Amino acid sequence: MTNATPDTISLDMMRECFYSAVVCDALDAHGFRRQSPRVALPPWTVDGVLIGRCKTTLWADMFHEDPEPYALELKAVDSCQPDDVLIAAAGGSVQSGIWGELLSTAARNTGCVGSIVDGAVRDVQKMRAMQFPVFARGTCIYDSQHRQRVIDVDVPVEIDGVKFSPGDLVVADVDGVVVVPQEIETEVVRSAWEKVHAENITRDAIKDGMKATEAWEKYGVL
Repeated sequence: MTNATPDTISLDMMRECFYSAVVCDALDAHGFRRQSPRVALPPWTVDGVLIGRCKTTLWADMFHEDPEPYALELKAVDSCQPDDVLIAAAGGSVQSGIWGELLSTAARNTGCVGSIVDGAVRDVQKMRAMQFPVFARGTCIYDSQHRQRVIDVDVPVEIDGVKFSPGDLVVADVDGVVVVPQEIETEVVRSAWEKVHAENITRDAIKDGMKATEAWEKYGVL
């Protein structure tokens, strides 16, 4: 379906062929050269590519008893929409495991397709068993109650200086996480789509014996 238009390239179609590096290359080509955090956010539960829309939460560390524990994080999870990816911007804090099995279960029930946590998670084995995609800095067995809490929902947040806004397209896999601002999404999706299919042609040519230099000169794809 290489003749698809940007308006017809659905999230499901992207999931079949997009990956983080090709989307990052497409952003580079359009002058958006700082759209992937340079921090490790590896997949902890499933392999493959996570693609969806940002549902943002902003977290803060706590050093006193929380009068309303879990209030905003539960509100955020319950308000997720189909194809959302919950973004937990916790500033890299590993003071507690802010995401786990129960939140994954509740989020999946709303249609949320995964979570990206700039902090720590727990219940990894259980989340692996349910095949819910989670990307995070690390793990921590401590519960978040009285340690960390959501302080805002559905606002622009940052991970390593990269902005994630509600509704932005986000792509994550073992290579990294990349976010596509909505104002450039149509152009980037088209460019990524074209590059994926050009790479397939180039790969086949190299497999058939073409030299890498010749393939670059002929197809302009690397």
